[in-house]
Amino acid sequence: MFLHWGLYAQTAGDWKGHKVKGGEHFMLYERIPVKEYGAIADQFNPVKFDADAWVKQASETGMKYIVFTAKHHDGFAMYNSASSDYNIVKRSPFKRDPIAELAKACKKYKIQLCLYYSLGRDWQDPDVPTNWPVKAGRSNTWDYPNEDEKVFNRYFERKVKPQITELLSNYGPIGALWFDTPELISKTESAELKALVNKLQPNCLVNNRIGNGYGDFSISEQSLLPSSKKVWESCLTIGQNWGYNKYDSLWKSPEMLVRHLVEVTANGGNLLLNVGPKGDGTFPEWATARLKTIGKWMDINHEAIYASHPWLVMKENNGEKTDNISIEQSKNAIKDAIFDGTPKSLTPDIYYTANDNTVYAFLRSWQKSDVLLKKINKSTLSVKNIELLGNSKKIKWVINNEGLSLDLPGDYNSGTQIPVYVLKITTN
Repeated sequence: MFLHWGLYAQTAGDWKGHKVKGGEHFMLYERIPVKEYGAIADQFNPVKFDADAWVKQASETGMKYIVFTAKHHDGFAMYNSASSDYNIVKRSPFKRDPIAELAKACKKYKIQLCLYYSLGRDWQDPDVPTNWPVKAGRSNTWDYPNEDEKVFNRYFERKVKPQITELLSNYGPIGALWFDTPELISKTESAELKALVNKLQPNCLVNNRIGNGYGDFSISEQSLLPSSKKVWESCLTIGQNWGYNKYDSLWKSPEMLVRHLVEVTANGGNLLLNVGPKGDGTFPEWATARLKTIGKWMDINHEAIYASHPWLVMKENNGEKTDNISIEQSKNAIKDAIFDGTPKSLTPDIYYTANDNTVYAFLRSWQKSDVLLKKINKSTLSVKNIELLGNSKKIKWVINNEGLSLDLPGDYNSGTQIPVYVLKITTN
């Protein structure tokens, strides 16, 4: 579970009587001075925030780790930072440290706590130049207009290193630091930051957005395709925005989200699914409803996801073109605010994962009882048994040189909200 939560949740898509552009990036789009933007914290009092409820929901959805925004591009720290008083404890009436409470809940539910940190963008600090999509393209030039006077290393020493030290020293084991937007960080600084992480928490991973090739895993944002040959993770929104926006209404269905999970898993990746909590600290109802539905699907089919790996082939080739866009392969490597390159089709198809002597066939958006698996035939697999996860009825099957054919039980689609079914194929 990805959790984008900050002052932008309080405004929820509004600013001075109009709908903002840029979602949680609206400070940039509206060119709001730091002093004025920081004043949002005066009203930010999320008294309904319940870390236990958040992490319990992640656990019940079948998630194994959460990534929480310790500091987004606006520079506002969502924890009690000793090195910068621009934070939720010092500036808001809430006065509580969300990360401390999340760390406690993660320990209770055996969920790994990971933290997001905006590295190359910080609109509160005077020393953060940017170069995307053009020089100063994502810089605070209304408070700090002289881009050439900005020295990234001053910000790096004053804010980044002290805050990363705090995050890795005060909250117990951190599974990963999820850096964002490396922008103008130098190779020397990336190496120094990686060394700092390794010193403080040797088991803490960092993503490739630490910059300059020092990441342990790569990120595909709003895409289901791996962006490199490294181990990888796909991060997706449920709706349009990362942070909560009351105008967001284009929500992915549970079926679409499970399709995405299957495709990423079959391609050897992890899925990081985003929720933008509201200003009062609760999850939007539409997000909770989807998480609960996915959780019920995971209760039945989890073994085909956890500890599985890609099989000999990823999917049956049904000749259909994909509309899936790899962001790293597209014209600009970093997309901004609202963008979604994931597939939109609900066409029935088949994907595979494997584990030991088992192959799992995912029948996505399936609408008929007969199944033909062309990728499994006498020359590729010696089949011992086939079962449909969540259904105890015996399945009759025939295998020959053309493939493996079978009929699903008559009630294969009863009692399910998501038409994605999993065949467990045990081999000799």
